[in-house]
Amino acid sequence: MADMNILDNAEMQTAAEKQAALFPNGDTSAEPTAAKHTATGLADGNKKPPVSNSFLDKFFQISKRGSTLAREFRGGLVTFFTMAYIVILNPLILGGFSAENAPTDVAGGWLSAAQVGAVTGLTAGVMTIVFGLIANLPFGLAAGLGINSFLAVAVIQEVTWPEAMGLVVINGILIVLFGATGARTAIFKAVPKELKAAITVGIGLFIAFIGFVDSGFVRPTAGGPPVQLGNDGSITSIPTLVFIVGLLAMGILVARKIQGGLLIGIVATTVLAAVVEAIFHIGPGTADNPGGWHLNVPILSSQLVSVPDLSLVGQFDLFGSFARIGGLAATMLVFTLVFTNFFDAMGTMTGLAKSAGVAHKDGTFPKLKSAFIVEGMGAVVGGATSGSSNTVYIDSAAGIGEGARTGLASVVTGLLFLGSMFFTPLTSVVPLEVAAAALVVVGAMMMAQIREIKFTKFSIALPAFLTIVTMPLTYSIANGIGVGFISFAVISAASGKAKKVHPLMWVVTVGFIIYFARGPINALMGV
Repeated sequence: MADMNILDNAEMQTAAEKQAALFPNGDTSAEPTAAKHTATGLADGNKKPPVSNSFLDKFFQISKRGSTLAREFRGGLVTFFTMAYIVILNPLILGGFSAENAPTDVAGGWLSAAQVGAVTGLTAGVMTIVFGLIANLPFGLAAGLGINSFLAVAVIQEVTWPEAMGLVVINGILIVLFGATGARTAIFKAVPKELKAAITVGIGLFIAFIGFVDSGFVRPTAGGPPVQLGNDGSITSIPTLVFIVGLLAMGILVARKIQGGLLIGIVATTVLAAVVEAIFHIGPGTADNPGGWHLNVPILSSQLVSVPDLSLVGQFDLFGSFARIGGLAATMLVFTLVFTNFFDAMGTMTGLAKSAGVAHKDGTFPKLKSAFIVEGMGAVVGGATSGSSNTVYIDSAAGIGEGARTGLASVVTGLLFLGSMFFTPLTSVVPLEVAAAALVVVGAMMMAQIREIKFTKFSIALPAFLTIVTMPLTYSIANGIGVGFISFAVISAASGKAKKVHPLMWVVTVGFIIYFARGPINALMGV
């Protein structure tokens, strides 16, 4: 997604013209000049923003990227609101209020939900601020949902919670080393631009699908097709209806280029949800109440402030798992964590950078190496605080869609995460159905990158297609990237175009084959 009004992309200039506009001197290694194009969906989308000489403007290059202080603050707010659910969800995945309702490890240990909630906000806040200051990109970081679920479901069946978090720290250290040595950047540059575009499109479909599922608009079936519309093809729950209203409202506001369209839509739909809940007393979604709200019930608690318990900070055992289950088994767990972390983040940052209009022609973006290193540090800090590996969130696309273009938006998001440790009741007011509507709108925006893929060349078309559809269908960005890489390498080689495949692509392809076959490999090795 180039740095321009997404909804007018079909009528905009060609890719070459856009490149010339962003890099008037032909230097694609430089910082893209976005002053002629402004944020997606803004009322003044065709106007050049005023240039400011303030410290913030110079430090974050706000005017240079065609943004304003107002857009950065607004984008940071929107990103926080679309990510705030993690402060509630992560404790539900990793912890509980007693050993009876929490995931217990191999030794019977468990994590307190209240403590997990506190370190979730702390780590997300610190790492998002650091990312904004160092990488100067509008990306929010928080506990990765794939890895935290993997820890709670699989890893703690073999090791204790402190030992599991030690594995997360090791995973993060390896990713930092990959970033610092340039290995991660080299792999990133070896990926063909068409696959990078496919990754962006796939992420767009993925976050839209997440929004549909989280809102109840799409549900699993008892038998027959894997998914269906609502319940038996009908919209039967009020929360899902609120999602539809929010989706249409946000879509209208963005289409009309109203400043703050997404933020206005989130706030207005949350108010609507609160009114609906006050009238109908819907309650939380459960097995006995399938038509209830997902995750958060839109009710403002009488207790607005709570003191965070940070007792989990530092409660990790770096090498305990190697002693407990052996070096081979522990190494395979680390391998899985690294592959998931490495490529999920790489794919997410690719899509977000394109969305923000800061990507170069080859898909790279400013301070790429710094971004990879800081993102790896998110895994280290996440493991050290027992909140699970922190990584870049695709939900940041909502803030980018609202106008965020620099790290200032990340600083705003990070400060709000730090505040969420004290104001958990406020972060739980926005129901997941409202955040889901914003994700679907942003997913539609990200689809614009499909124009960069040459579907007339089937050696590119099939890998790109597989990348795009695998992400939402398997609920994994890393899976989509892996399928795309493998199919691209194999098809290119079999078509007599092996020279077009970068040597690093072959290395990564072999790694993905091992990653996809890790289950049988573990069984053969008796792990």
